[in-house]
Amino acid sequence: MPISERKKEIKRRRHRKMKLAQYQARLKKGADKKAIADKIRQLTPGAEVVIENMGL
Repeated sequence: MPISERKKEIKRRRHRKMKLAQYQARLKKGADKKAIADKIRQLTPGAEVVIENMGL
């Protein structure tokens, strides 16, 4: 049974939320900011807003 578009988008949102939380935790530990910013750009279409909000 194929998955609906709504379910796909919800899955994508949950995955992005989980990954962003992981990246935020890595930043607190002192990870490379440029590398994390690049990964966020690959993850989400609204990356520049997210990066600005994180202070990168």
